[in-house]
Amino acid sequence: MTARTRRARADTGTAGVGTGHACCHHGEILQGVFLDDRGRRCAGLVTLPMNGPGTRARFVRRPEAPPGAFTVTPHGRTKALRAVALAVDECARRCREPLCGGELRLTGDIPVGLGMGSSTSDVIAAVRAVADAYGLRLPPGTVARLSVRAELASDPLMLGARPVLFAQREGRVLEVLGDALPPVVVVGCTLGGGGPVDTLSLPAPVHDDEDVRAYERLRALLRRAVATADPGLLGRVGTESARRAQRLLRHPEFDALVAIAGHTGAVGVQIAHSGTVAGLLFDPAAPGLPHRMERCRHDLEREGIPATRTFTTYTPTEEFMNGPAHRGIDRQAGPDTSGRPARVSALRDHEGRLGLGGRPPSARHRSGTAG
Repeated sequence: MTARTRRARADTGTAGVGTGHACCHHGEILQGVFLDDRGRRCAGLVTLPMNGPGTRARFVRRPEAPPGAFTVTPHGRTKALRAVALAVDECARRCREPLCGGELRLTGDIPVGLGMGSSTSDVIAAVRAVADAYGLRLPPGTVARLSVRAELASDPLMLGARPVLFAQREGRVLEVLGDALPPVVVVGCTLGGGGPVDTLSLPAPVHDDEDVRAYERLRALLRRAVATADPGLLGRVGTESARRAQRLLRHPEFDALVAIAGHTGAVGVQIAHSGTVAGLLFDPAAPGLPHRMERCRHDLEREGIPATRTFTTYTPTEEFMNGPAHRGIDRQAGPDTSGRPARVSALRDHEGRLGLGGRPPSARHRSGTAG
């Protein structure tokens, strides 16, 4: 931290106090075992990011406290507490300052145990708050490394909304798949009655050579879905990945979920591979989309599957967000996404631009790049 930064923070009364924020996700589009650039098997995943719920952290440095003397509120957030210790060690070393203690306070609205990345969000927000207290902004790769050390396996929430194949137990990117996921509208729900899942209690999956070949095929298909902004291909990847995960998760409602997707015209489904949230994916350009989504919610209710929130992977118009079929919709999970010409009337937002409720942004074919 420079002398100017120290003076500025002291003048505003914020020296030694930092804040951080991290968002959540809605489970995975793809998760399995893949080959890295050296041909080595590696567990990896591609998450479905979601704006809305998140964690905010506030960290106060206590120079008078002995090193390692940290507290966290709410009590019991042990992963975030480990992240604080790791982040303080990292930041103190970078700033050439002595180690100290401190206090972490977390607030947020991410449901715990549903596979939405609540612990990763806590950890990332905590690391960012500690860095801010030192006047630093740690690179995403460093945040990823600290996050994996704090919780053994981490979601790639520190990397932003770009779709990446992420080695969750190693904290590294196996591949950057492109700029943004294809445009889809997600009708969220919870399986298993919406109860929390202890992810550490799940048995570790065992994968053979056939699994590796199958997941590599899905990886290539997802790369093509991103490059061509194709919702249908995205749905195929999500559904097949979820189906393969059923060998371990065994959700009793899964077949009903897939059937609902089929007769409401959804392009596919996605699930949390270590939780209970799930989503039905709809092409935003599909004719009669509001009716399809209303029927989807009705059928979920009939099957005893609680519908939760509706969100998108692109920026919807105000009309789309507030229409009768979309109450409670969240804003986009990522940056504006290219798409195909609409097959329904285009809506316009309050500034008069073509809105994504009727037409996703103009199609620009992109190629995924290796990372």
